[in-house]
Amino acid sequence: MAEVLSQSQIDALLKSMKDSPAEPEAKPEKQVVAAAADTKEEGYNKYDFYSPRKFTKEKMKLLKSIFENYARILTSQVNGIFRTMTDITVLDLRETRYYEYVNFFHENDCMTLVDTYVRSKGKSNVPMMIYITPGLTLTLVSHMLGGSDSFTKVEENYRYSDVEMALYRRILEYITHALGDGFSNYISAEFRISRVEENPSMVQEVGLDETVVMAEFNVDVSGLAAEKIRLCLPGSLLEHIFKIIDNRKHLARGFAYENNEETILEHLRGSEFPMTGQLGVVKLDIRDLYHLRVGDVIDLNKPKDSTVRLYVGKQPWFTGRMGVYKKNIAVRIEDRIMQKNEETEEGNDGSWETTPGGAPEPFQKKLISQAEKERDLERLRELGSGEV
Repeated sequence: MAEVLSQSQIDALLKSMKDSPAEPEAKPEKQVVAAAADTKEEGYNKYDFYSPRKFTKEKMKLLKSIFENYARILTSQVNGIFRTMTDITVLDLRETRYYEYVNFFHENDCMTLVDTYVRSKGKSNVPMMIYITPGLTLTLVSHMLGGSDSFTKVEENYRYSDVEMALYRRILEYITHALGDGFSNYISAEFRISRVEENPSMVQEVGLDETVVMAEFNVDVSGLAAEKIRLCLPGSLLEHIFKIIDNRKHLARGFAYENNEETILEHLRGSEFPMTGQLGVVKLDIRDLYHLRVGDVIDLNKPKDSTVRLYVGKQPWFTGRMGVYKKNIAVRIEDRIMQKNEETEEGNDGSWETTPGGAPEPFQKKLISQAEKERDLERLRELGSGEV
């Protein structure tokens, strides 16, 4: 009877049996905590330090605004030219490696290489790459040839015929031309098709590990299908474009003065301008010029009380009268010469006919008001001094 359990032992055994199933339930708790931790960690983007980002968020935001503008322009052009209903939007814009862009292609896909020409900078050394899916190409070709509004569905590994290839290049010309309008708010650039590469893996202009920015556009064709347009911009090309944009921003800031005119005049007040008084012009033969001696008199064919032209630099500004001031020869300014053209030649005899206004006949124009005349004379005196 020694092996018979007592009531207290039986109660303890039952209690232990009731408590024992709770121990395995602790594992799912840990799993839930671990799953929550994994979910929390998934909220962070892993950064690859072996291939760091080349362009900042501000640069990518600028590119996105450019391509959104390009998508709107291209939508209106495609709808107008091909008479179809399409909606083109920016689907994705990311920085990646060139080999990732090449991996999208199938064996028979065609990639178009586009050269970039920036005004006053010339042609870029690295081309831009464009790819459009065969379904979109054949649908637009069908509309070009008078087809219906239906969508042409083809396999991804479709191979273009010779006629389709010629029309494909024509479609790409419309797509690349709209790129210039998309960039027009930032730079003045022109995009021209260089060639169509039927084997994208053989393109050697860009290294496989080079950093590129890939822009993917979604093309909704009449609500029947969604096709793609993919653009690849090499990093060296984007650096060249961003450098031009930054330089223009700095120049815009440099000239954004509130009183720009006063600042320029302040710097010019210390400048010196030569002022020349021209008594007259006469033409001499080589023989007469050769025999000129000291004491010879040259007839200027002008009256002694005729007007004298005053030049500031090489431009005629005033007419005046010869006289004496403090025992020195001087010229009194009478009128200002208003020119409408660049001609400064005199008549055949070298003379100037004076008019009641006092200005020479070739330069007789409408005289400015007295107040404006006095202001110009005062400014001229402040700008510099010269010999008369």
